[in-house]
This record gives sequence, C-alpha cells and structure tokens, in this order.
Amino acid sequence: MTAIASRQRRAIASMLIAVLMFSMMDALLKLLSEHYPPFQVATLRGLSSLPFVLTWALASVGLRALLRVRWPLHLLRGVLGVGMMAAFVYGVNRLPLSTTYSVFFIAPLLITALSGPILGERVGPRRWIAIGVGLLGVLVLLRPSGEGMLSTAALAVAAASLAYAVTAITVRVLSRTDSTQSMMVWLMVMISLGAGALAWSGWVPVRGEDWWLILGLGVAGSLGQYAITEAFRLGEASLIAPLEYTALIWGVILDLSLWGVLPDSITWVGAAIIVASGLYLLRRERVHAEAEHP
Repeated sequence: MTAIASRQRRAIASMLIAVLMFSMMDALLKLLSEHYPPFQVATLRGLSSLPFVLTWALASVGLRALLRVRWPLHLLRGVLGVGMMAAFVYGVNRLPLSTTYSVFFIAPLLITALSGPILGERVGPRRWIAIGVGLLGVLVLLRPSGEGMLSTAALAVAAASLAYAVTAITVRVLSRTDSTQSMMVWLMVMISLGAGALAWSGWVPVRGEDWWLILGLGVAGSLGQYAITEAFRLGEASLIAPLEYTALIWGVILDLSLWGVLPDSITWVGAAIIVASGLYLLRRERVHAEAEHP
C-alpha cells in the first residue's frame, strides 16, 4: 500500500468516526433537550467539551497560540455558535434526528452560495443551479402536510444551518492566521459563556441521572472534533466531505433504537435531492481544483 493510499484510508476512517461521534452527540443533545431549555443544553454542550479541548490545545500548541488570535472574528463565531446550538437543540427536540439532518444538509449549499459575495470566490451557473435544486429539496421536506410543515422546529434547524455556513466562512478566513486549536477552544468558551448568560434566569437544576449524558456529550463532541480535524488534515476535502452524509444513516438507526421513529417517504425524497445537489457541488469543486492545479 502506497503512502498516499494509506493516508486516504486513514482520512476516510477518521471522517466516518467523526460523523458517528457527532451523531451520538446529537442524540445526547436530543435526550437532554427533553428536560432542559435550549440555551441551557447549549451551555452544557460547551462546558462538557471545554476541558478535553483545552487540554489537547495546551498540549499541542501551548498557551501563546491560543492568545494571539483575531478577536473580532472569534467573537463573531461565538455569537453565531450560541445561536446555532440553541436553534439546533430546539429543532432536534421536536423533530426526528433523520429529519433534522436532512434539513441541516443544506449547509454545504449555503457555504458555496456565501463564498461568492463574502470571499470573492467564483460561483458559476452550474453551482447556482445545484444550490437551487438543493433548496427545492428543503421545500419538499417542508411540505404542506406532515411533521415538516414549515414548523418552527424545521425553520430553527434551517437557521442553524445558515449560522453554521457563515461560521464555516469565518473559519476559512481565520485559518490563514489562527490555529485550529484556538478556533476550537474559543468557540467552546464563548458558547459556554454566551449561552450560559442567556440560560441563567431560567436555569433548571441538573438531575443526578443526567450527568452521565453530559459526560458522554463532552467525550463524543471532543472525539468528533479531533477526528474531523484529522480527516481534513490527511485527506482532500472532495474525498472526505461526502462522508458527512452518512450521518443520515446514523440518524435513522438512532431514531429507531431510541425513539421508535422512522422517516417517511417524502423525507427520504427531500433528503435525496439535498444530498445529490451537495455531491454535485463537491464534484464541481474537485473539477475546478484540478483545472487550477493540473
């Protein structure tokens, strides 16, 4: 096996592990959201992962790399992160995981759409058509009847995906000067502080039986973040990114095993449209990259 093939296999394995960890984390968020308000769950998400992420960051790059950062952009990511987490928790509390993921899958389409006006990247007509088709898939999910019907939960997940897309754009800008560790640490700090301040007045005492869920939340979130960082370090984005869609498989398995719910046929159709348009965009991204670097 060549060194390149070995790196690709490790990248694929890391991405599959990352998706599994994040799916487990989302299931834990859904379980916690049954007993606590969205902003409190977002706070618990940040606080549970922060010790693991901070320990790794200090061991790998040290304190100085965490302090020499572009604070305005980190603050923007923090605000977006708080809103994203609260909106996602609100949505996943009221929708099955599989439906939540299907709506959230519009994030790659939004990242492509925003990369033009914000980053100055060229988005050609074929990409705009793919984005339009993906948004059509969202309309299929938000059908005029059934659980997805323009509900506040589905709209909250769509808003979370928009916040995630803007955050991803800021990461592209920050990665030119700031370390991955600093971006991870300060996002967790700002989510913990920001969501905590908003949740404080309505804070619900944590039940003793839920502490293991919170611990699992921190472990799964931290392992997932490390695994996805490794995946993109080892492999090309065009190879790795499509594996994010395996979250839908885990969503169905977790929905069935924990809540006894399966997605209906219209949800599958909408998800298929969104995933297909996302895969097409990734293919176009690879074609452009190869054309620029023959």
